[in-house]
Amino acid sequence: MTAFESKLCSPEDLPRRAAALPRPLVFTNGVFDILHRGHVTYLAEARALGASLVLALNTDASVRRLGKGDDRPVNPLEDRAAVAAALESVALVTWFDEDTPIQRILECKPDRLVKGGDWAVDKIVGGHEVMGWGGTVHSIAFQHDRSTTKLLAKVRS
Repeated sequence: MTAFESKLCSPEDLPRRAAALPRPLVFTNGVFDILHRGHVTYLAEARALGASLVLALNTDASVRRLGKGDDRPVNPLEDRAAVAAALESVALVTWFDEDTPIQRILECKPDRLVKGGDWAVDKIVGGHEVMGWGGTVHSIAFQHDRSTTKLLAKVRS
């Protein structure tokens, strides 16, 4: 096992492993299918809001339910998780099969909840709960106009 693979965290281990991380703890989630500049910039900015960043990835079945296309995700969860774990900004990578990450949020009780700029703060899943225990919710503006969907369209054309 490489050093970064130690950052992979099953949902069952998340409460224990998250409790051991330096605070404030930041939480974000998403597909992160084909990692690009927009992703790594966003994750670095999310991490800068606290001392540790937990990233929860949609499982492959969860991605398919999002309606991103029959051929998504391009990379299976195991690969997406390993690539994300290799990033310096990410402290732990876990996953969720449900349609939202609310269970992972409740399990790790982050101090900061973060999504990309296409999410209004009042629409971020788990925001009410995080604010209820004294945390904050952030929508980070995109610094680079990148998306996996656009990248795939370019590759295919």
